[in-house]
Amino acid sequence: MARHSILMSGEVPYPRWAARLAGRCIRTALRLEGVRVPCEVNVLFTDDEGIQALNRNLRGVDKATDVLSFPAFSFTPEAFDPADGEVDPESGLLPIGDMALNLDRIRLQGQEYGTGEKHETAYLTVHSVLHLLGYDHVDEGEEKKQMRARERAIMRLMRI
Repeated sequence: MARHSILMSGEVPYPRWAARLAGRCIRTALRLEGVRVPCEVNVLFTDDEGIQALNRNLRGVDKATDVLSFPAFSFTPEAFDPADGEVDPESGLLPIGDMALNLDRIRLQGQEYGTGEKHETAYLTVHSVLHLLGYDHVDEGEEKKQMRARERAIMRLMRI
């Protein structure tokens, strides 16, 4: 089994359960997507203000959102090939990208959807991992259907 490095940091205080759950979701999603090489993923816990600044500075979109994903490479959904990336020679890890989780939106959406903070944290983490692996949902077409199907399957297999 691949030994992934999942680096957690926070612009705001974050609960330990959120970090543990995010780590579990990342490892499980990578395994279920067939990723068999050790990867590195960076997770930033932030709030509305922090994610809006990231969104504005890195994407030119001046609004808050629930999660942002920054893939390091262009992978193909459902066809992960580590050769499409570049392993860090010092760590031996494939850095697949970064994600930022907005704790304000996690709380709000967990209440709004009636699923709770833990479910929303898990869902957004799985969603972000799939983005790092090349999935997208730009429009209402086949790519979005493919991504939503993988999200549901991973969440079901995790019993979340």
